[in-house]
This record gives sequence, C-alpha cells and structure tokens, in this order.
Amino acid sequence: MESEPVDHGLPGHNWTLKKLRLWLKQALDCDLACSSLHRILCAAHLGWKRCHKMPKRADPHKRADFMPRFHELYEQVWRSQRRLIYIDEAHIHRDMDIGYTWAVKGKPAWRLSDSAPLAHCINWYGAYDFAEGQCFIWNEGTCNKEHTIQFLQRLAAWLDDGPSEVVIIWDGAPWHRAKCVQKAAAKLGFTLMALPAYSPDLNPIEGLWKWMREEVTRNHCHDSMPQLFDACKKFIDRINDDTITLVYRLWPKFELDPDYEKLLVSN
Repeated sequence: MESEPVDHGLPGHNWTLKKLRLWLKQALDCDLACSSLHRILCAAHLGWKRCHKMPKRADPHKRADFMPRFHELYEQVWRSQRRLIYIDEAHIHRDMDIGYTWAVKGKPAWRLSDSAPLAHCINWYGAYDFAEGQCFIWNEGTCNKEHTIQFLQRLAAWLDDGPSEVVIIWDGAPWHRAKCVQKAAAKLGFTLMALPAYSPDLNPIEGLWKWMREEVTRNHCHDSMPQLFDACKKFIDRINDDTITLVYRLWPKFELDPDYEKLLVSN
C-alpha cells in the first residue's frame, strides 16, 4: 500500500498476486503459492477492490467552506423558501458501457457491438430538482454558452409553481462561467452557486448519469442514435414516476469524509 511494483524494479503500478509472489522470491527468496498469499492478505484484512479516482487538484479548504453554505441553503429549501436545482452535463455514447453480468462459469460473456464511431454521442444537459425529486434532460448538440442559455430557458419553462427564488448548483465549466450565461440566468430569476473545483462528489446529479448508463448502455449497443435518444428519455420518465427511489439514489452529501479530506491535504 506504500509502494508500487515500479519502485521495486517490476513493471506496472498495481500489485497482483503474481507480482507479490515474484517480489517475495526476489527480495526474500521466499516462494509462496498464490493461494497462500491470498490467505495471508485476507488475514491482514486486505481485499481486492476497485479503486476510485480522487481529483488531486481539489481544494479541501474550499470544500470545507462550501458545506456550511449548502446547509444554510438546505434549511431554506426545507422551509420552502428556495428551490434547489443541480445541473450537470454528460456525454452518452451509442456503444455499450462494459460492466459485470451473470454468465455461465468458465465461459466469456459476449455482447454484440457495431463499434459505433465516437461522434455517435448525445451531449445531455441535466437538471435535478432536489425538493420535488424530479429530473429533466435536454439536448441541442455540443455543450457551449449558447446552448446553456437555451437549456436554462427550457428549465425555467419546466419548473412548476413553487418558491420564486431558484438556486442552481453547478460546476465551473467554461460555459457556466460565461458572462452571457450569468446574465441570462439572472434575467430568468436564477441564483447561481458554484461547486468547489474538482468536486463532482458534491453534485448528486452525477449519480443520474451513472444510473442512466447502468440502465441504458450497460452491456448494450443501441442500433441508432434515435434509439439511444428515446431510451434516455424513457429512462427519465420512468425514474420520475418513482420519486422516493430517485431521491434516495440522488441524495446529496451533507458531510465530508475526514479520511478523504486528509488525503487531499497531504497532496
């Protein structure tokens, strides 16, 4: 956990049982079977798990400053004084996202793909109405300042009656920071609140895109772009019919993990 194979003259940056066995042989002249190494690692409370990417450029101080502001906003939303909307963009490709599935033991799990070109991608704008537990997606092409303004106009039309002041939380994408976008948002009555840089974990709508990929493109290649488009829209309609599940899946983070933040400080 404190060094990588390349630090010991071995290839790669990830320890496997085979590499651990080779290192033991070279460094300690100890020859253990992979099964024995596995038992030793399990006894040491270590497990083989998927890594999660941590943006090292995230500022822990700005993240800490954001949370009290969010708590204050949440109290206002709870008292129906404000409406909270999370916004983000995602690029959904027509080809499949590879993931786990059930298959016969000893046989590969094949899925057919027509190798869709990279251009076969939908650039979705997405909004998550936290208080109402509803999502809205819109597409007009590339994500830029002109299309962002159009999306905000569509969003204003989509919002039902409720608190007059709408607060939008989103990241610092260039088209979000554009002066014309800021001006258009103010004209529509939206208050903009930027997330700390490199903090996608503080935007629950990121979970919407993960959920969409699980249901729409996981292990499945769509035959055409219209088919992919319709599948995405049907997915949104379906989850909007189950508000409780939607809110549960897209619940925001109210507290920062001290262990995670310490790693950011150490960078």
